[in-house]
Amino acid sequence: MDDSKYKYDLTIVMPCLNESETVGLCVRKAVGFLKRKNINGEVIVADNGSTDGSPDIARANGARVVNVPEKGYGSALIGGISAAESKYVIMGDSDDSHDLENLDEFVEKLEEGYELVVGNRFRGGIEPGAMSFAHRYIGNPILSGIGRIFFHSKVKDFHCGLRGFRKELFNRLDLRATGMEFASEMIVKASLFKVNMVEVPTKMAPAGRTGPAHLRSFRDGWRHLRFLFMFSPKWLFLYPGLTLILLGLVIGLWLLPGTKMSLDVHTMLYASAAVSIGFQSVSFALLTRIFALHEQLMPAHPTLQRLIKFLTLEKGLIAGSLMILTGLGVSIYLLIFASEGRFPELGIQNTMRLVIPAITLLILGFQVIYFSFFLSILQLKTR
Repeated sequence: MDDSKYKYDLTIVMPCLNESETVGLCVRKAVGFLKRKNINGEVIVADNGSTDGSPDIARANGARVVNVPEKGYGSALIGGISAAESKYVIMGDSDDSHDLENLDEFVEKLEEGYELVVGNRFRGGIEPGAMSFAHRYIGNPILSGIGRIFFHSKVKDFHCGLRGFRKELFNRLDLRATGMEFASEMIVKASLFKVNMVEVPTKMAPAGRTGPAHLRSFRDGWRHLRFLFMFSPKWLFLYPGLTLILLGLVIGLWLLPGTKMSLDVHTMLYASAAVSIGFQSVSFALLTRIFALHEQLMPAHPTLQRLIKFLTLEKGLIAGSLMILTGLGVSIYLLIFASEGRFPELGIQNTMRLVIPAITLLILGFQVIYFSFFLSILQLKTR
């Protein structure tokens, strides 16, 4: 390791909140690793408001303590990593569950050129009592599996807290999650930005504290799941929206000529609602993706760029106006028909077969116009 613009080669960062029972041991293990490998490095303990003397214990064992007032696992890590003055950073917990004495493979992979090295506890070994049954066989596999599907990631242990990365990568990813979902954000953004990353096996031991764990299974599991959906407009908005539009159109057009299998205009009304909701969902997907692009939360995509250039405000106004005019035309025709007293000839079923498509076109027309204006506003920053 050698980079003149950094004070150290490696910083080991640990978040801490009332870990007086274990933080001293963790710092000693991390310092011992640096000495054993003859690495010019430091250990930072990012204290998140401990009241049990953890900061003093950490200092006494050789760590630099960084006070992070904003609460949360992510906040503590962001504060600690930001304070690191090194080329490489390895983050790990201060509850003695991570193998801080054997970080050799993390360092080796970083020196080989990988930007992010993620520990895999399932490959390295999980000691009895280190992870609950629900976390090991339900929560972690499901959330990691969703992450791999949504973001085409090869990481199989999304939530291992022992990771190594280049400090430059941390600055580039601009991580913002303040809670436990920080772990997911790092993998998600690294996957979206095509970061060169790799997994290495690492052991997990039972936490050394006697008090309750900071992790709350259902609350933090939901926050992770919510985060995965928020960073995937395709799965949150686009695919459900397209499905609703397709189903609504197929069912609506199928029922337009007349009753089928005891289904009539009532089902057509639901089909119309599906098309309208589906269009809203698809438009949200595009608007969310553009917003994320402007905020540098996601990378640019060639297909999206071409679509943005095609969907101009003028085209949207024309398309929306044509839909509104068509809907109004059908509505006026029905009013004329009604004024002549000819509604009874058609009956309610046949009348509604014209009313429902007319109302659907009116709704979609206004949605297209509003969407086009909103899209144009978002594009002002780019222009």
